[in-house]
Amino acid sequence: RLEEFLKKEVDLELSTLPDFEERVIDVSEVEQLMNSINAIPAPCAPVINPQAPNAVTGTSLRVCWGLFSDDTVESYQLCYRPVSNERHSEEQAEHTLKVKETYCTITDLLPNTQYEFWVSALNASGISPPSERAVYVTAPSPPTIKSKKIRSCENAALVCWESRDINPVDSYTVEL
Repeated sequence: RLEEFLKKEVDLELSTLPDFEERVIDVSEVEQLMNSINAIPAPCAPVINPQAPNAVTGTSLRVCWGLFSDDTVESYQLCYRPVSNERHSEEQAEHTLKVKETYCTITDLLPNTQYEFWVSALNASGISPPSERAVYVTAPSPPTIKSKKIRSCENAALVCWESRDINPVDSYTVEL
């Protein structure tokens, strides 16, 4: 049967022409909706504050920064690394912290060491450029008193100590 059908010439004719409507799509409502959405721009770069006095110990320090614009910020990305003269030192590894406030206390640092800090602001639209870099320094380790070298007399005492710090210490304060 199939063979017979295929041998026949079939002429198909449509009784009516198809109606193709010419539709004009009105996108004005969508356009108004898109224009009414307030797109939040990515924030501007924060400004990192210089190191504050008394905001540091031998193993920790507090870093503060500000955002001097009306930008919407969801969080901050604080980055830091030890400052080293060696170009490819393992100690130069960068550390990154996600912070909600405009300050952060970093712990587990090395005494009497310089650290470079920079911060960026983040929101739903993206990340800001990084702030200028600021160098902070941790406090020196307390010196070790050489108790075997202590000498005293009625009006004087000789106290010797040694620093455990790699970097030079500017001065010491001796208290009685």
